[in-house]
Amino acid sequence: MPDLSFRVLGVEPVRHAAAPQMVIKLQITNASPGEEIRSLMLSCQVQIDAVRRRYTGDEPERLSDLFGEPDLWSRSLRSLLWTITSVVAPPFTGSVLVDLPLPCSYDFNLQATKYFYALQGGQVPLNLLFSGTIFYVAEGGRLQVAPVPWDCEASGTLPVAVWQEMMAAYYPHSAWLRLDQDVFDRLYRYKRQQGLPTWERVLERLLAAEQQQPELYEPEPG
Repeated sequence: MPDLSFRVLGVEPVRHAAAPQMVIKLQITNASPGEEIRSLMLSCQVQIDAVRRRYTGDEPERLSDLFGEPDLWSRSLRSLLWTITSVVAPPFTGSVLVDLPLPCSYDFNLQATKYFYALQGGQVPLNLLFSGTIFYVAEGGRLQVAPVPWDCEASGTLPVAVWQEMMAAYYPHSAWLRLDQDVFDRLYRYKRQQGLPTWERVLERLLAAEQQQPELYEPEPG
């Protein structure tokens, strides 16, 4: 019976991909001596272990959108689900190194994007929780199937600078926002009526108006 363990060796960006993506360099080891793994269909839940990190400077204020004010963090600070990803490992005996794909997004409606954007440096602690199916050769040459045990997991870290540099390469000097259709229609109408050439000018004018007359932009209740 396979006895698998997992170790994170590092996290690297994928160069020249169609969309932002990293790979987790994952070492998989089977402690059962001489046992051949024919295939391993591996699923992985990647979590950001926000509790294991210290926050400095204005990071706590920037994270208030996720966790509330810092004096509430004893109750609100928690792990965040980043993504669920998968990989098929090739046949191996002993150990094998695989690239676990890690798609990345600059959508600020996603918790992971808000979290990474709020950080100024350092490392992001990651937890990896595994499941899947093992196809292996048992005694007598018989092909057997077994599940990846539910308690298989690993931990690692991602340098914040790697995420920042990758997003700067794909979206230089820019960020993305998704708006509800009715809000976009109103904003587009305002842009046409004011004869503003860019969306930056639209937002700059609205922000300037809010600073001059804040009473006209009271936050919605609740």
